[in-house]
Amino acid sequence: MNESCSKSLLYNTKSKKNIIQFDRHHGEVSCGDDGKSYGIDKENKKIAFTLPVHVDRVTDIAFSENAQWIATSSYDKKVQIFNMAMMSRKHRLIAHSAPVMKVHFLSEHRLISIDKENSAIIWDYSNGKVITRLEGIHDDVMNITVSSNQKFLFLGTKLGYILVYELESYQILSNKYIKLTSSITALTFDKNSEQLIIGTQSGDLIFCDIYDGVDYIKEKLKVKDYESIQKYVEQNPLLAYTKIYQIVINQWDLTIRKAKLLLESGDKKTAIKLFEHFKNIPSKNSIIQKTMLEYSELADKFAMLAKQGKLALAYSLILKHPLYKDSKIYKTLEFDWKKAFASAQKYAINPKGADTAREILAPYRGITQKTKLVQELLTESEVYKRFRIAIGQKDFVIAFELIKLHPFLKEFSDYEVLMTYADSLYIKSQKLLDVDDTHAAIKILRTLVDFSDYTDEVKELMVYIENKQKFYNAIEEDNIEIAYNILSINEELQESEDGKKLQSKWNKDLQKSNEYALTGNLKMLNVVLEKYMKISSKNNALANIYGWCYMCQLEKAIEMKKEQSIIENGIKNYILFFGLEEQIESYYQLFIKSYPGSKLSLELQTKGSIDMWRASMIVNSILD
Repeated sequence: MNESCSKSLLYNTKSKKNIIQFDRHHGEVSCGDDGKSYGIDKENKKIAFTLPVHVDRVTDIAFSENAQWIATSSYDKKVQIFNMAMMSRKHRLIAHSAPVMKVHFLSEHRLISIDKENSAIIWDYSNGKVITRLEGIHDDVMNITVSSNQKFLFLGTKLGYILVYELESYQILSNKYIKLTSSITALTFDKNSEQLIIGTQSGDLIFCDIYDGVDYIKEKLKVKDYESIQKYVEQNPLLAYTKIYQIVINQWDLTIRKAKLLLESGDKKTAIKLFEHFKNIPSKNSIIQKTMLEYSELADKFAMLAKQGKLALAYSLILKHPLYKDSKIYKTLEFDWKKAFASAQKYAINPKGADTAREILAPYRGITQKTKLVQELLTESEVYKRFRIAIGQKDFVIAFELIKLHPFLKEFSDYEVLMTYADSLYIKSQKLLDVDDTHAAIKILRTLVDFSDYTDEVKELMVYIENKQKFYNAIEEDNIEIAYNILSINEELQESEDGKKLQSKWNKDLQKSNEYALTGNLKMLNVVLEKYMKISSKNNALANIYGWCYMCQLEKAIEMKKEQSIIENGIKNYILFFGLEEQIESYYQLFIKSYPGSKLSLELQTKGSIDMWRASMIVNSILD
């Protein structure tokens, strides 16, 4: 950046020489105080494309890992998402109540944005919707990065704190994971070494192994020193996600299960001994005390009630003490219940068997957890009949509609069979897709789509398969119109070999066309882009390219000192074709300096739109 703070400079890191100087912005550059952002061609040092304009200062810019998406944030409280393949804005994200200061792409079509009041939002940028808001930020966030496995989010703050979040639950793991005495000015993650690299305002460069302590845990595991392990993990919560710590979790789960069995059988002494290695860990000790208390008080009472057949009283104890659901006695009661319910079901569907069904279920009267199911079974036998008929006829839409209206149907073995069938269909479809047998997979998916638990996923999968087939057919038939249009809306296909080849061709032609456009060579521009003219997904890109070409014609017109009326006509035509966008506004300032007597008003012109531009609107000169 130069002394006037209105120019952007790009340096070659090896030669330390400036390779681009760009001064199109009006005002101090921070992506653009004027709300504008430009893409610069490194070869010819000129504008390659323009991003959607913000009405206020642009504060940050981010690129997705595959370079297909660009996000810009602004003082206008909005985030703009730009699709590089389509060369157009995908979404304008609006949910912040303060200027948005930082944006960063995450995996799985997610984006994080943070505003001036430290409010952080996780977005799904594919549909423009808010996923969640992060809690626990009390300081200005200066930098953002994620771990290589995209599991952890790190935020570096002005006061020198590193905050860390888990990106599945979006819970904060630590609001002072690292505390430094200087502001965090740089933050990145080294995938090879699994290190968090931190730069500070005081000039320090710090390398932090996020899994530091694994060897320590291994040593402590040998002597079952779980207390020391827990204290260490509390200092570095990311260790809780390592494989070695999973052994600790498994050991605790095993201990709890064994202790409950011992307590249930009355062997309190051995149970206490089992807990010996965990008792000094506060979080575990509270569970130990609760388990000991509940099992000691309830074991005999619960067993007695169950033995005497006082099921309502036994189940009421479970409501108050859910911990006892792990007991053998409770599991036995549940097994007996399911057996009784299944038996009653067989009688309930027979008009003459209602009394027998009632008799079978009589012991379960008054049990809160069972009452609704019993009542529904005895009064809705017709529903069950319809349910069985729907399954028999493979009318799964009706079957799941009945389940939605009558949840008691889930208690029937028919439901379990139905879901097992659905799971088998899904597994079979995936195996077929793995071997590219899409025809057979589609047949199965057409059945599976009626299963409500799979409907949304299957619909998306079928659209993808259909597009994939169309794409490869288009490649074989050399139909680039269909191929590019499908490619523009499918990121998975963009990562395929054919997708990369197609995109590479476009990128090469785009580079050539940029060179011709920025020299005003319309003839050669038409030659290069002729094959793309009928491809709808390229309309926005073509509009931008021809816009640059016509802009070059306008700039040359000023250099050649053409008549004022001719240039004014060119400006009017440009606005008519492309709308009143940032390039023509910038050009207008240059025009007024050279032709101060002009009375031309941009706002009074008939305005077109880049989105409405079509190849049929190409003219030899914007000045005519």
